[in-house]
Amino acid sequence: MVTPEIMDYYRQGGERDRLAAGAGRLEFLRTWDVLNRMLPEAPADVLDVGGATGVYAGPLARAGYRVRVVDPVPEHVAQAATRPGVTAVRGDARMLPVADHGVDAVLLLGPLYHLPIRAERVATWREAARVVRPGGVVVAATISRFASLLDGFVWDYFTDARFRPLVERALTDGVHRNIDADRRWFTSAYFHHPDELTAEVAESGLLLRRRVAVEGPLWMTGARLPEILADPDLTDLMLEMLRGVEEEPSLLGASSHLLTIASAPPG
Repeated sequence: MVTPEIMDYYRQGGERDRLAAGAGRLEFLRTWDVLNRMLPEAPADVLDVGGATGVYAGPLARAGYRVRVVDPVPEHVAQAATRPGVTAVRGDARMLPVADHGVDAVLLLGPLYHLPIRAERVATWREAARVVRPGGVVVAATISRFASLLDGFVWDYFTDARFRPLVERALTDGVHRNIDADRRWFTSAYFHHPDELTAEVAESGLLLRRRVAVEGPLWMTGARLPEILADPDLTDLMLEMLRGVEEEPSLLGASSHLLTIASAPPG
């Protein structure tokens, strides 16, 4: 379902702690904030495609949603299935083991990261459109085209001669091809330009509702970010302020991740 280097990355626990601290924690908090506003009210059936270990599925189940995870990594499926109220199955985002119009919402918080071929990304959107009910919601995460360029300066990756060619290729066509055993720079992936998402959604038959900058530029604040996240008042203020500018077009490319919210046409 995925290339060997991608499978190896995730089987070694690449998602286990990524969202627990720093920029990953900001990503989680912002994504959760958007989901709370965009998903239908619980109880509703949510299909979490590429849901990994269930980091979002678990809280959604606790909030009263009926959640099913579909993921290609066996270890992810096993761990997600241990979360109360969550079922999990191994599967591929391009061919979901779900009946037509079987769920109220679909999350694609990972599959589009690893599909460099456009036709396969559109196929993933179309599968989401197939399984969601009329009027249902699809929320998809993508990595920004410029993330590795900015990340390289935040973490000083450019001191390694292997890094610059990866960035230059990603800036050219979005393909981050990392087959090296060193996974500091993330495994092979596709980095979307924000403007690509409109056409991908349209070709799937879904209706584009919003494109949202997840972290904005704040993911690049380095040592200051953990200090902000350690202060509940500052964290609340940050989330409130980011919510107010999340659709600002000039910030989309500066965010490490984007969320695209679409919906199925009403029945």
